[in-house]
Amino acid sequence: MNTKEKLKKLYETMDLAEKYYHAVGLINFDLETISPENAKEEQGEVINFLSNEAFKLTNSEEYNSLIVDLYNSREDLDPLDKVMIEKKYDNYLKIKNITPEFALYMDRVYTKSFLNWLKAKEAADFSVFRDSLAEVIELEKKTISLRENKLPDAYDNLLNDCEKGMLTEQLDSFFGELKAGLLEIMNKINKSKHVIRDDFLTRKVPLHKQEIMSKYLLELNGYDFKKGVLAESEHPFTSDIAKNDARLTTHYHEDMVLSNIFSVIHEGGHGIFMQNEREEDYEHHINDSITNGMHESVSRFYENVIGRSKEYVHLIYPKFMELFSEELGDVSERELYEALNIVKPSLIRTEADEVTYGLHVIIRYEMEKMIMHDEIKVDDIPKMWNRLYKEYLGIEPSNDREGVLQDMHWSSGFGYFPSYAMGNSYNAMYVRKMKEEIDFEGAVSRGEMNIIKEWLKDNVFSHANVFTPDEWIREITGESLTPKYFLEYLNKKYSEIYEF
Repeated sequence: MNTKEKLKKLYETMDLAEKYYHAVGLINFDLETISPENAKEEQGEVINFLSNEAFKLTNSEEYNSLIVDLYNSREDLDPLDKVMIEKKYDNYLKIKNITPEFALYMDRVYTKSFLNWLKAKEAADFSVFRDSLAEVIELEKKTISLRENKLPDAYDNLLNDCEKGMLTEQLDSFFGELKAGLLEIMNKINKSKHVIRDDFLTRKVPLHKQEIMSKYLLELNGYDFKKGVLAESEHPFTSDIAKNDARLTTHYHEDMVLSNIFSVIHEGGHGIFMQNEREEDYEHHINDSITNGMHESVSRFYENVIGRSKEYVHLIYPKFMELFSEELGDVSERELYEALNIVKPSLIRTEADEVTYGLHVIIRYEMEKMIMHDEIKVDDIPKMWNRLYKEYLGIEPSNDREGVLQDMHWSSGFGYFPSYAMGNSYNAMYVRKMKEEIDFEGAVSRGEMNIIKEWLKDNVFSHANVFTPDEWIREITGESLTPKYFLEYLNKKYSEIYEF
């Protein structure tokens, strides 16, 4: 076969594998949203079977031969096919020594781990999840050992899976600067005499009203319901099922209305990113190349830079009063704005304010390094979690549900959490450029979100599947990742709120 014929054959195989993964995505979404309790394990087995069939297709001798041959002649390919084959070759080196039987075992471990995490969180009992977490840790180490392109440091491999090119050496420096800056801001806030009213934050708001607000916010921000849906799950997430199917979930709390509001805005940011990937990225099978840090930059941009801004509060306040006047009618626009931005150490990462949020991520980053470097035993993980929360945030969980079991991420491995903090810094970097080119505050206050989305499409979304994270952020801003501008943003915003 010549190069053109090999590429055609490769595309045919990838097209078929993607149909399996499409089905996996649908069943997994059902599993995490509306699946009956007693059906979850069976659904998990169907997911594992279909995933394994796709794995067989994309790790067969014929498929791997095509990958190697096309990689060796990649300079003859068009630019996007060259990007595609370089990514596929990198993945080939990562998984070539994994057999279909071992891949099925892996899928079963992760599925079982997720289901046990659900049970453990409900029971607020780490022991229910303990053995599954130990299995995941050993599996992570085993799969790293099988890689042809593994890095010397175990955790660096996992960071690279989430954020290509990122190493602990760089992240240690990044988090060191970020942590110092956050603690300095917190110290200024703690000395402030300004008191923010927050008595209304735990008032009960009927869920059906929250559902109406959720749809309003998503449509306002530019999420397309013709290409997505909103459901409820234990832990909010976004699922990129197919080109025209980016699904979101939230979790409603009757006595925490802001939790859902910001969950929806955050996940909606992921969905908007997914719904606006380029057509040619799907055509060339590179649509799954956006890194977690890139994605979190957009979701946290919508959640915080837009969602917690004075302009956005002014925009949504009339709707807020229309829906919640009975429960929150005595809350002024300024009081709502300040309450959305109150800085107060809390136990739950997803509910944390912009300033303390980074410390939640740093705790997880430090623990993941300990876990992957064998510096902590599985049985000691809850105690270490609680100790770091006490040390960094001055608070301590009263149970495992609000402690080590609050996030589902470790049921499927490690390396994701740093992406949230990187995302905050990425968006602080590119928002500076955005504000030079468009009237950002004016667009938000007028509800002209399409202006913002179009800028993101042209500058942030367009090459995300093609570039490495460093190439991507340098293309947008001319600089590599730094927390400098994020800390400047926080200082400016919170000095106005807390009058320091």
